[in-house]
Amino acid sequence: MSAIIPSRKDASEVPAATRVVDLDGRYVIPGLWDEHVHMTQWALASNRLDLSGASSAREAAAVVRSHIAGSHLAGAGGTGAPGAVQTLVGVGFRDAVWTDLPSLGLLDGVTRGRPTALISHDLHCVWLNSAAAQRYGVRVDADGLLREDPAFALTRELGQLPDTVVDPWVQLAGQAAAARGVVGIVDFEMTWNRDAWLRRISGGFAALRVEAGVYPQDLDRAVAEGLRSGLAVAGSGGLLTVGPLKVLIDGSLNTRTAYCVDPYPNGGHGLLTVSEAELLALLVRARQAGFVPAVHAIGDAANRVALDAFEAAGIAGRVEHAQFVRSEDFARFGRLGVTASVQPAHALDDRDAAEANWPGRTDRSFPLRSLVAAGATLALGSDAPVAPLDPWTAMSAATARARQDGRGPWHAEQALTRQEALTASSRGRGRLRVGDPADVAVLDGDPLTVSDAEFAAMPVAATLVAGRFTHGGQ
Repeated sequence: MSAIIPSRKDASEVPAATRVVDLDGRYVIPGLWDEHVHMTQWALASNRLDLSGASSAREAAAVVRSHIAGSHLAGAGGTGAPGAVQTLVGVGFRDAVWTDLPSLGLLDGVTRGRPTALISHDLHCVWLNSAAAQRYGVRVDADGLLREDPAFALTRELGQLPDTVVDPWVQLAGQAAAARGVVGIVDFEMTWNRDAWLRRISGGFAALRVEAGVYPQDLDRAVAEGLRSGLAVAGSGGLLTVGPLKVLIDGSLNTRTAYCVDPYPNGGHGLLTVSEAELLALLVRARQAGFVPAVHAIGDAANRVALDAFEAAGIAGRVEHAQFVRSEDFARFGRLGVTASVQPAHALDDRDAAEANWPGRTDRSFPLRSLVAAGATLALGSDAPVAPLDPWTAMSAATARARQDGRGPWHAEQALTRQEALTASSRGRGRLRVGDPADVAVLDGDPLTVSDAEFAAMPVAATLVAGRFTHGGQ
């Protein structure tokens, strides 16, 4: 057993045989959670070609050309069968703000026949060349793009690397998260996730608590195996529990598939990928089976559909993202007991895309203050790899509505206070209380008074899960 105390004078109050760690005047807060992660994709992303800096399709293609020329058709960022030319996998492109367009011909022209698949930053789109389309048996049009379900399916296939490769990367990602004060994640990896996490935990993963989400295609299996949200999974040492039922009902802003009331400037309202009747049936099934629904809804029409379904099904739950909400729907979150699981860094990443695609209406996009003012409960996350798995990045975006890059705040009226952000990042705890789990983070600065720059880069001296050091504590 360990005890952490602010100064030596408190040591006499600690039971004998207890390890005492003097924090030397540091600050202790409840451990932080990332409420929306795709953990395998996050671990893979750091080992793939980074396209996040590309400001156009041609610039992204140039990055690919340079990488292929330097790698001589081998190695970094690739995946494929042993002995075959590896597929080059890139990540992070943002075509919503490009002035030119991706195309099959453009990518074919720079890839020298090497299979190449580029995954957008929001995971809702994959840009392929002809060789990759042939290798994976998919059909693409002249733009070379797969969107939504076909993109998700290919992304899963591209991630099918040996466990001996992926698990160490996940271990490193978990340790990096713990070093930022994270004690737990909700993992929405698009697969049957329980068994992967049991394997990792049995192999030594102990950095974080994990709530493993379930998708509709696996709901029957989960029910047959007696799973339900919040159930501790046997054999995990208390680290793994069953998470929410994740249901995606629209697309994303970047791909212009988020389902919206008003049309996009280039036409169309986006996509409702699950009908209202199907969603209601899923939520009724979730209520009966003991699952908390987590409904992905980005566009304002999708958020309306999600709230309608929660109300009709008579169940509370979560809306994942809630990026664009009609004014008349804000109060429904609080009234229906629906948590808004939001990713504040997206507001800064997507501000230009939002202004371009939701012109004149961005006062209700990424609307954190409006949700809180209407009585909603917020839960902060990253959607890693869409944004970094770093709660301080998320909380900084929520409170400052600006990066430390000189660009001014975006819709500063939607900002949270520091205390609100900390509470929304610690499952409503906000402050340490007697009887809480010993999941804590130890900070080198006072999170309520440091500068915005210091808050965004907050040094974390130690992190503990159930009283066990997962970072620091040497």
